[in-house]
Amino acid sequence: MTDQPAPRGADQPASQTVAGPPQGGDAPAAPDGGHARAEAARAALHAVRAEVAKAVVGQDQAVSGLIVALLARGHILLEGVPGVAKTLLVRTLATALSIDTKRVQFTPDLMPGDVTGSMIYDSGRGEFEFRPGPVFTNLLLADEINRTPPKTQSSLLEAMEERQVTVDGTSRPLPSPFLVAATQNPVEYEGTYPLPEAQLDRFLMKVTVPLPPRSDEVQVLERHAAGFDPRDLAAAGVRPVAAPEDLAAASAAVRTVQVSPEVLGYVVDLARATREAPSLQLGVSPRGATALMGAARAWAWLSGRDFVTPDDVKALAKATLGHRVALRPEAELEGVTSDSVLDSVLASVPVPR
Repeated sequence: MTDQPAPRGADQPASQTVAGPPQGGDAPAAPDGGHARAEAARAALHAVRAEVAKAVVGQDQAVSGLIVALLARGHILLEGVPGVAKTLLVRTLATALSIDTKRVQFTPDLMPGDVTGSMIYDSGRGEFEFRPGPVFTNLLLADEINRTPPKTQSSLLEAMEERQVTVDGTSRPLPSPFLVAATQNPVEYEGTYPLPEAQLDRFLMKVTVPLPPRSDEVQVLERHAAGFDPRDLAAAGVRPVAAPEDLAAASAAVRTVQVSPEVLGYVVDLARATREAPSLQLGVSPRGATALMGAARAWAWLSGRDFVTPDDVKALAKATLGHRVALRPEAELEGVTSDSVLDSVLASVPVPR
């Protein structure tokens, strides 16, 4: 899911397939109360996409990717050149979901304590007290995460994996839900520190936020000419249409989505095929296979089904696996990309019927 996670067909790269979830589908037959709550949550999450569109033009894939990450209790990496509304997208999503959000601008001089919090001496009480950092929120926007050195990048590792922060020997839990939405400029840009494999592996998905087509760019300018202010989302008509309770109900419903042994085997076969690909020096780990299964379950539920199909897996494969593989240097010199390798893997692994 490099751009967004909406299945659009087998011939379209999954890294670019994150459009809006289909509105139809067979709804799971669950017990009355739980089923009604889950259906209401699904309707609310579909409404979130319409709200985000009031401020952000043409990024349906990225919005869907963020929602899938929230439902699968994962984190998301948004990559794109400056000025494609990555920050505005995250802020608008948080407003529509009615969840707390904080932003950290990652810079070369940012320290780990600036993110996680630190112990501060209280002269009045004569003792140290913990002052929480911006990581104590529901949706943390880690802006330009690859502009800070690895020491500060790693300050998020415990928060992303354990959903807690340990400072001065004391572990403090983070709020629920908790999602890191990190943005990064393409790694070829000057002054960037590529994220190490261990940290990349903790992102459920990497979504590429592309430059808009001409029609969308014209619409962006028309909105600004009409007085749109990206700093005032309320004036743009963005309002909360979902709540943390909807996310909790949706996440619980996602965990009931069935994955058949055949589809589980398909996920494993895809992961194992990357480990044998001659162009790759690093294939997908079992953690990556688990991430793909979790993302596919969330996508299936958003699509109105209580079971995962091979198409769900294929739709999320590139976004979930692309950042977990590493090309051999000679393959890079030949112009091979991780997307092209995953295309070959998807084409070569038999799809269960």
